[in-house]
Amino acid sequence: MILRTLTRGAFALVLALPLAAPAHKLWMLPSATNVAGPDPWVTVDAAASDGLFYPDHVPARLDWLTVTAPDGQTAKPENALTGKYRSTFDLHLTQPGTYKLALVNQGVFAGYEWNGEKKRWRGDAAALAGAIPAGAQHVEVSEMLNRVETFVTNGKPSDGAFKPSGKGLELVPVTRPTDLVAGEAASFRLLLDGKPAAGLKVIAIAGATRYRNAPEQQEATTGADGQFSLTWAHPGMYWISASTQDGKTSVKQARQRRLSYAATLEVLPE
Repeated sequence: MILRTLTRGAFALVLALPLAAPAHKLWMLPSATNVAGPDPWVTVDAAASDGLFYPDHVPARLDWLTVTAPDGQTAKPENALTGKYRSTFDLHLTQPGTYKLALVNQGVFAGYEWNGEKKRWRGDAAALAGAIPAGAQHVEVSEMLNRVETFVTNGKPSDGAFKPSGKGLELVPVTRPTDLVAGEAASFRLLLDGKPAAGLKVIAIAGATRYRNAPEQQEATTGADGQFSLTWAHPGMYWISASTQDGKTSVKQARQRRLSYAATLEVLPE
């Protein structure tokens, strides 16, 4: 059961993820998003923090990590390590093209009252039936599917890693995500279960938040085709996010499904 492997802080993070809480944000930060040469590597940090890209809360769980290579196959990260505040791993980019790195967290969260005490449980749907005591009161069950991504290109960009799974919120680039330039508009499309996600609010926040009194934030709304555009004020790393909820749960006991998407993107100078 996943619950036994989580610290108290990490468990609180899991609960906050679906609706993109304003405090702790889960992210991945690659050492570079564009590389070249005969033997390229990148190192990636992954954590949740108050300030973007400064690990100060809990590390990300690397058992959620999937790396999709340019040919659409799964690539294996190397030298993975989880510390007190962050996880880190290396990726050997053996193929030319664009890689998609994704932390995907899917499961069930339940809250209930037992003997006058409020209890929480998180785990796989298959374990739910035996996890809540008979006679528990005020039982509320939600299904969760959260996705956090970043992208790295070796040489010329490619599209093979962007085939959607058709599950949850997913991003399909219109503008290549490793070709973003300050002062230029970039377009993306959000899908929900493989179909256009219309009317969703997308938030983009510039990194280096510890050096500003207030977040440098902009918002966009997806159109009927799921598409939205953002214009970057300056170069740097940005974190974009969107979330929603519906009743299309695959878990019989769940009343709702909570979904979120986030990505780290690098914007280059003009």
